[in-house]
Amino acid sequence: MGGWVSHLWWGGDPDAKHPVSGLTLREIHAVQKSWAPVNANAVANGTELLKRFFRAYPQTKEFFKMIKNVPEEKYADNIQFKAHVVNLMSSLTLAIDNLHQPEVVAVMMNKLGESHHRRKIPQQNFHDLKTVIVKMFIDVLHLDGATLNAWGKTVDFWYKHIFDSMKDNE
Repeated sequence: MGGWVSHLWWGGDPDAKHPVSGLTLREIHAVQKSWAPVNANAVANGTELLKRFFRAYPQTKEFFKMIKNVPEEKYADNIQFKAHVVNLMSSLTLAIDNLHQPEVVAVMMNKLGESHHRRKIPQQNFHDLKTVIVKMFIDVLHLDGATLNAWGKTVDFWYKHIFDSMKDNE
């Protein structure tokens, strides 16, 4: 679409980068659209994400006392684990839904960083989680390169603000 039609459809230039997030309207749309099927079954998908994370990085289970000594097939029976999954997926959904308001998302990520800082979660765990998310998105959602790139930029935006509030943790 060109000119004024594009401006009406997208609410602005779809390829102009927001100065706070670095994301374009087109990238925000791609992230939100690709998140919809994940969010449609949030608890199951969040559980699968964490299972993949623990398989790839077993040492991270140490930060999850509720399942530290629990076999993977029993995770779903643990109400504290399920609550953590709901919290994780709700936080991701809020961050994705509000990408048009990156200043709000930045504050949300700062709070997330502060809470993980108090628990002494290393930044490397976030990088490891990103690796698992990308692999899961490729395996399960079969995302195209442009959408994966948009996700990468989104996660980098989130992590910048998470890490800003975790600086003393490393």
